[in-house]
Amino acid sequence: MAMKALSKATIYQVAQLAGVSIATVSRALRGSDLVTEQTRERVRAAAQELRFTPSRLGRSLAEGRHAANGIVFPELVGPYYAEVVLGYEAAAAGFGSSVLILGTKGRPDASAAVRDLAARVDGLTVMGQTVGDDVIRGLTTPVVLLARDPVPGVDTVRAQNERTAQTLVEHLLGHGHRRFTFLGDPQVAPDFKGRFDGVRKALKRAGAEPADLVPLNGFDLEAGRQATFHKGQAVVCANDEIALGVLLAAEAAGLRVPQDLAVTGWDDLLAARFAGLTTVRQPMRELGATAARWLNRRITTDRPVAARRRVLPTQLVVRRSCGIHSPEVHR
Repeated sequence: MAMKALSKATIYQVAQLAGVSIATVSRALRGSDLVTEQTRERVRAAAQELRFTPSRLGRSLAEGRHAANGIVFPELVGPYYAEVVLGYEAAAAGFGSSVLILGTKGRPDASAAVRDLAARVDGLTVMGQTVGDDVIRGLTTPVVLLARDPVPGVDTVRAQNERTAQTLVEHLLGHGHRRFTFLGDPQVAPDFKGRFDGVRKALKRAGAEPADLVPLNGFDLEAGRQATFHKGQAVVCANDEIALGVLLAAEAAGLRVPQDLAVTGWDDLLAARFAGLTTVRQPMRELGATAARWLNRRITTDRPVAARRRVLPTQLVVRRSCGIHSPEVHR
């Protein structure tokens, strides 16, 4: 005998009427291949009779989900991270998922914090070298890696670093620069390492002297202001914040840019455009959005899917801080 339709039917009532579990109702209503066509039709008929409208909370309850995912950042300060999280949150909101954010900087046990977050969300995006590969491999929740070297079997989204860094150095060599300094520690972030590797390879190929490496205590504007560099150098900074700090330090030291010092950055922040900074534009919001989309796919799919890897393109943007100004954008 059919149950009497209610104005606000629940997933439990649909399950009872169809003679299945609430998890089967959820799978059937989103067309999962794990449910037979006969069962899907029975569930749909029950839902129609009861005038049942699935809710995000109901789906999450049926599937044992939290309706939230997490993203782990090395730290939460700076425009680069802000842009990435804006892209991530916008994509996650489109899936009806909230986002929990964890910054690992300053935490005495980052690994424990990441494991704890993983237990409270449906999936996790891990950015940069926040925790070791062993922690990643030990997580049982779906994971996507962002701006980090791949781990076997895990989806990875990154931006192009090494190749574009070579293009940047070739452009500086074309201006006649022969003394190079790289500001930033390649050990603190896979992105920085890729950029430094590109600088080294381009200089070696050109037969030029290796770049001086100056690791910094941080990668913000203040780190750039405190950096060591010399007149006549081309200063390749690991990001725009460092480069903007170098511009301030050069002005304080009476050095003219680009006549006495060439300065380049990475990211293409809004401030870099106003400062006339030659830099590399990377798709920061798209990095976050891609990670969120891939994680949602991992969370909602019912069948094994091979790990994916994507490297998003970056572009050299030439402005006046490295020599004669050119509006050309180099791919």
